[in-house]
Amino acid sequence: MKKISALLAVIGFCIFLIAARRDSNPYGFKQGNAGIQSISAIAFGTDGILFIGDSKSASVFAIDTKDKVPVEKGTAFEMKNIDQKIAAVLGTEAKNIRIQDIAVNPVSKKVYCAVQSADGTPVLLTIDGQKIEALNLRDISFSSMSIANAPATDAKDRGGRPLRDQMISDLNFSDGSVLVSGLSNQEFSSTFRRIPFPFTDKQDHASLEIFHAAHGKYETASPIRTFTTASLNGKKYLVASYTCTPLVLFPLDDLKAGKHVKGRTVAEFGAGNSPLDIITMQKEGNTYLVMSNSNRPVMRVDVKNIEGFAGTLTDPIKESYGTAGVAFTNLPVVNVLQMDKMDDTQVLVLQRKGNGDLDLYVNRADRWL
Repeated sequence: MKKISALLAVIGFCIFLIAARRDSNPYGFKQGNAGIQSISAIAFGTDGILFIGDSKSASVFAIDTKDKVPVEKGTAFEMKNIDQKIAAVLGTEAKNIRIQDIAVNPVSKKVYCAVQSADGTPVLLTIDGQKIEALNLRDISFSSMSIANAPATDAKDRGGRPLRDQMISDLNFSDGSVLVSGLSNQEFSSTFRRIPFPFTDKQDHASLEIFHAAHGKYETASPIRTFTTASLNGKKYLVASYTCTPLVLFPLDDLKAGKHVKGRTVAEFGAGNSPLDIITMQKEGNTYLVMSNSNRPVMRVDVKNIEGFAGTLTDPIKESYGTAGVAFTNLPVVNVLQMDKMDDTQVLVLQRKGNGDLDLYVNRADRWL
C-alpha cells in the first residue's frame, strides 16, 4: 500500500511539473535556431510576440522578443539614410540590402525592421532611437508552422517570376490568429490563410476571387498586396488592396477552410500602381484607412464612406488610370514605402525622399487625418 501511495505521489508531482511548464510556456516556444530562410512580412501580436512570414521555407514563425516593458507613447525620432546605417551595422553597403518590412511593438513602441541581404540572408533588427541592433535568429525563443499548399520552389508566373516569392504577400494578427495573404498551388491561387495561435496542426485556407474594374475582368490568380481588418456596420471585414489598385472587402466569417470567396470591390484607385502598405487610424471617434503606394501619393479613406457604399463595382473602367467607387483623399505625401502605428497619435514612416535618401521617422498622425 505504501508503494502504491508513493507511486501515486510521484505521478502527481510529474503531472504538476508538466502543468507548471505548460503554464510558463503557453505558446510552445523552444530555444534555438529558428531556421528562418527569408523574411517576407512581419507583424506583432500580443505579449511582444513577433510573427514572421517566410516564403522561402513556406512557414510562419512566432518569435518571443521578450520585449514586454510597456510604454504608453512612443518617442518621436528621425533617422536619415536608414539604409546606409543598417548596411554599416551589417558590414556591407546599402546597395546590398533591401528593407522588407517594419513593425512597431505595440507594448514597448520599439521598432523592428526586416532586411534581406543580397546573398539571401534574412536579418531582423531593432531600432530604438538612433540605435540599431541585429537579433540573433540562431538562438531565439520561437515556434513555427508550415504552410500547406505552397507553390513549388521552381514554379514561375507568366513573367518568369518565382511563385514562391509571392506565397506570403502580407501578414497580420487579429483575434487570436495569424492572417496571411498570398498564393497557393491550387487552381484558384489567390489565397487567404488563417492560422490560430498558439500553433497547432490547424490552418484555414480560402481561395479568393475579385472583379478588377481597371482590368475589366474577374481574377483568381493575383494575390492581395496589402490588407488590414476593420469593423464595418458592426461586422468584421478583411479590407484588401491589389495591384492596379482595387479595394476589396471580404467578410472574415466567410473566409473558412476550403471556401472560394468572391470579394466585393468597393473602389478602384487607379491603374499603373501597386499598394505597398495599409494601416487603420482613428481621430475624434472616426476611423480611417491610410494606404501608401508605389506610383500614387498616400491615400486616406474614411471608413464611413465604405460603410455607406452599398454597391459593388462590376463594370470596367474605360478611362485610362480612372477611379471609381468609394471616395478617397490624396495626401501631399509621396514615396512612402512602409508605415506602422507608433501609437494612437503617431505613425512610423519609411520614405524615399526627393534627393534619393531613405529616411525613417515618426510623424504626427493628425497631419494625415
